[in-house]
Amino acid sequence: MDFFSWMSNPESWVTLVTLTMLEIVLGIDNIIFLTILVAKVPKHLQNRTRLFGLGLAMGTRVLLLFSIAWVMRLTEPMFSLLGQGFSGRDLILIGGGLFLIYKSCTEIWAETDGTTHSHGPDVKDAVQKSVFAIVVQIAIIDIVFSLDSVITAVGLSNELPVMILAVMASVLVMMFMAKPIGEFVERHSSIKIMALAFLVLVGGVLIVEGFGVHVDKNCIYAAMGFALLVELLNIRARGKAARHVKKDH
Repeated sequence: MDFFSWMSNPESWVTLVTLTMLEIVLGIDNIIFLTILVAKVPKHLQNRTRLFGLGLAMGTRVLLLFSIAWVMRLTEPMFSLLGQGFSGRDLILIGGGLFLIYKSCTEIWAETDGTTHSHGPDVKDAVQKSVFAIVVQIAIIDIVFSLDSVITAVGLSNELPVMILAVMASVLVMMFMAKPIGEFVERHSSIKIMALAFLVLVGGVLIVEGFGVHVDKNCIYAAMGFALLVELLNIRARGKAARHVKKDH
């Protein structure tokens, strides 16, 4: 098929815009997880690591789109356990959900236990190992989130160029969003804890979906949006109170 033949079809343009918006929404989880991980990288490496992580996400999605037949076979049951069929997609979702819950819980513990980490003589080597470990974690979670993203794309369009352009456009938007989101989360620890708690919930949803129970993610995003709005009001109130105290002194 000609790569540009879809451009003469108005319906393809509507599909492209719709799919791009959906991919951005599906990528919110990816951005939050990436933001938490990148914060652990030294400042001068953060932007590079962030762009690498999102570039890896784009590459993973595009490669999966070129392997559509293989991806769709992942939804076919591989084996059954106690009457429940499990496909390759189910196993990836369950494994990814467990990884997300584990990682988010350890990050919450690190944020709330109040301990500080001293820097030993091998700081450079430790930093390199840390960056490598974070890149590996980004790659793992990119695969998990990319799978649902690609299956969504395949379900909405049968034109490969439209799917690829939608994925690339959504990741480019996320590249612009990731830095300001990351800086905002780093400035407000309460937002960071809330985001991590949200990721624990997302991990639970992935596991449940891996067992064949569909969960409407719109409900989760709505709850997250409401919680974020409340926390933004709290941040504003705390800032206003701090300014009053400073003014009184």
